[in-house]
Amino acid sequence: MKEGSGEEQNVAPSVYSHVSRPGSHRYKSAKKGLPFNVMLVGESGLGRTTFLNTLCERVVIPPHEAVNCEQAHIAEPMQFKHYTVDMEEDGMKIVLNIIDTPGFGDGIDNENCFTRIQEYIEMQYDNVLAEENRIKRNTKFTDTRIHALVYFITPTGHSLREIDVELMRRLGSRINIIPVIGRSDSLTPRELVLFKQRVMNDITANGIPIFNFPNSDDEEDEESVEENAELRAMLPFAVVGCEEVINEEGRPVRVRSYPWGVVQVDNDEHSDFDRLRYVLLNSHIADLRDRTHNGLYELYRTEKLSGTNIISGSAAAANAAAHVAPTGAAATAGSPTVQPSMLPQSQHPVAA
Repeated sequence: MKEGSGEEQNVAPSVYSHVSRPGSHRYKSAKKGLPFNVMLVGESGLGRTTFLNTLCERVVIPPHEAVNCEQAHIAEPMQFKHYTVDMEEDGMKIVLNIIDTPGFGDGIDNENCFTRIQEYIEMQYDNVLAEENRIKRNTKFTDTRIHALVYFITPTGHSLREIDVELMRRLGSRINIIPVIGRSDSLTPRELVLFKQRVMNDITANGIPIFNFPNSDDEEDEESVEENAELRAMLPFAVVGCEEVINEEGRPVRVRSYPWGVVQVDNDEHSDFDRLRYVLLNSHIADLRDRTHNGLYELYRTEKLSGTNIISGSAAAANAAAHVAPTGAAATAGSPTVQPSMLPQSQHPVAA
C-alpha cells in the first residue's frame, strides 16, 4: 500500500480488456491488478476516513492522521490526498486508488473547492488527450481518470443544501457521481426513508446528473435489469463506517457501538454499505470504467477539440454522457441531448 499527497501524483496504469461472464460485466485484470480510481468528497465529520478504512478492510488512514484536535478549529485549504490499496474481490485483483479531499466545505466560501475539484478531474482527461495526440506513445503512460466520485451528504433530515446542489451540478457532466448519506445512523429509520426521498426529489428538480445505475443499450439479462432497478431505488446510499469488530455467534461482525446498542455495518437492515461496496468493487466496476472512457471523456474530448462548451449547463447532455436517464422534471428539460454514439471516437484511444 502506498500513500502520498499532491495533485501531480500518478494514480495507476491503464488496463482495458474484457472477460465475459453470464449476468455481469467483468474485466480480465493485469498481473498487478485492475486500476480503479475513486474520489471521496464531503465535509469533515461525515465519515470519509472510516468509510475508506471499512471499504478496504484495513487501516488506510490512521485516526490520528485524519483528525488533529489542536488544529480542528482552523479551516485549512482543501487538499488532494492519494492512497493506493491492492485488493482482491471475487478472484479479481484490483488496484484501488483513492483521492480524498480533506478540507472540502470547511470554509465560508467554497467556490474555490468546486473549481479545484473540477480542474483536477479535467486535468486527468487532458493528460489522456495529450497522450492520444502524441506521435510516439509512452508505453508507461499512467491513466489517472477518476471512475467514480462518492459524495457524502450531511444527514440533516431535511433536503439538499446549496453546497450539495452546486457541487453535484457542476461535476455531474464530468464524472460518475454516487451520492451517499454520511453517518446515516444519526437518523431514525423513518427519518432516513423520508430524507432519501427528499434528496432524490431535489436531484431531479435541479436536473443533477448522477450515476443512477442505467441499463446498457444491449442489456438483456433480466437479473441485471432487476439489480439496477433495486440499486436505483436505494439512492442515495445510507452508509455507516466500522469502528470495531465484535464476535457474534462465533463470527466477526463489523459494528459501530452506541450506549443503546450496535449498528452492524454489513447488515442491510442497518446500512447500505455492503451493497455500495459490492457496486464499487464488483458488480459495476466495469460500467463505471466504461462510462468514464466512452461517455464522459468522449464528450469532454469533443468539447475540447471543437472549442465549444456543449456540456456545461446541460443536464440532458451530461446524462447522455453517463448513459443516465433522468426522471421527472429533468426528463423533460429542453436542453439538447447529445448521444455518445454520435460523437467522434479517438483514432487511437488510450485505454480506460
